[in-house]
Amino acid sequence: VEENICKFAKKGMTPSQIGVILRDSHGIAQVKSVTGSKILRILKAHGLAPEIPEDLYHLIKKAVAIRKHLERNRKDKDSKFRLILVESRIHRLARYYKKTKKLPPVWKYESTTASTLVA
Repeated sequence: VEENICKFAKKGMTPSQIGVILRDSHGIAQVKSVTGSKILRILKAHGLAPEIPEDLYHLIKKAVAIRKHLERNRKDKDSKFRLILVESRIHRLARYYKKTKKLPPVWKYESTTASTLVA
């Protein structure tokens, strides 16, 4: 099971995508009940863990998509409001991850460099 997890991670899959594949096509409902450790812990042990946590990565990706939409549709007030909500969620999550030492203390979200983080 651990070999499969590492193989999928090398293909560029996120821990949740790996879990879905293992559940759907390999019949492993819970990796923890089989191996004794969770997918992300297995990836960290093999040095394959992503540098930014997955939930933060997806929030940044969403903010980049909204910002791109706003460049094309300047008058979209609702998207502007949603962007503010998403970015405040990013800052809140980043603060938590800095506190739990999952992100370096100097890490900072900037909308200008965000597209390079998710590229």
